Amino acid sequence: MGKAPYSGGTEHVNTQSGLPMANSSAPAAVADPVEEALPRRRADRTGRYWAVTIAGYVLNLFAVPLLALAGSWQIAIVLIVAERAGRGIRAPVRDAMLSHAASRTGLGWGFGLHQALDQIGAVIGPLVVSGVLFVGSGYQAAFGWLVIPALLSMTVLLAARFLFPRPRDFELAPPPLEREGLAPIFWVYIVAVAFIAAGYADFPLIAYHFDKAQVMPAEWIPLLFALAMAVDGIAALALGSLFDRIGIRTMVVATIASAAAAPMVFLGNLPLAAAGMACWGVGMGAQESVMRATVSRLAPQDRRATALGIMNAVYGVAWFAGSVLLGVLYDLSIGAVVLASALLQAAALPIFAWLAAREH
Repeated sequence: MGKAPYSGGTEHVNTQSGLPMANSSAPAAVADPVEEALPRRRADRTGRYWAVTIAGYVLNLFAVPLLALAGSWQIAIVLIVAERAGRGIRAPVRDAMLSHAASRTGLGWGFGLHQALDQIGAVIGPLVVSGVLFVGSGYQAAFGWLVIPALLSMTVLLAARFLFPRPRDFELAPPPLEREGLAPIFWVYIVAVAFIAAGYADFPLIAYHFDKAQVMPAEWIPLLFALAMAVDGIAALALGSLFDRIGIRTMVVATIASAAAAPMVFLGNLPLAAAGMACWGVGMGAQESVMRATVSRLAPQDRRATALGIMNAVYGVAWFAGSVLLGVLYDLSIGAVVLASALLQAAALPIFAWLAAREH
């Protein structure tokens, strides 16, 4: 909830090419994978999950409200990078703690519930900003209001730290007698993650296409994004629950749905575009629930923060490279964008199928 759509003003600045749009999030894209790689090994080695997580949340939650005080675009850029860096610091360690707790509810359901709640906050935050702007206040006041959910989040986080100081105690399985490394099967899975990330069309490029091709009135574009986010939250719960029953085969279903999004959003009319955005939301829900749950299943207990950090870093780098590729292709041929997006994601399917066969 403490996050606001602060990049919205830069996503459509250059309407001549998809490439600048892909690069509009460059500071965030660069910061994420770098910061993902820094704290994870230390957390796994020392078991001090909470210290790293709290530090990341402080940076992540309070950078956005501080935009209210940014007097120049240079300071705003620093705060945006700080917000993403904070996310990179806390995400893999938080997910490792979540995996321990979710061992009692089912990994898929645990990560799915987290994503569903995250989406609720992601909807409420922009609504708060919109409401402040609607009553006549400016962006400074709107960003300033976000300090309230930031403080509430920190209160809950510190309470959790006090009540549950040892997250590994949630684990039902006994800890390994010796430290284990990441198995080769994990790295095979990471290749599939990279294919998914590289082929996933970013929403700014999709929104740019909707506007340029006049698929719908410009004011309707945010509504389709809201639709995708609603589907994202619902899909995360449904697919997470399905993962607990059938395992990695869930990613096969989700990948087929997400690969089908590209032809519908880039080649279809309004009804097909809406259906495509729903498929896009299904893919996002799977990435935030099943993809993380699979890493938690493949990695040893004492290496999960490391494994999740590696996955997030690889995903970030592959997503950035894929966004640049799709942006360049958009200037050449929309058909090429569709083909590249669908084929890159489809390349992950044989890997998921092989992993699914190993589960049984």
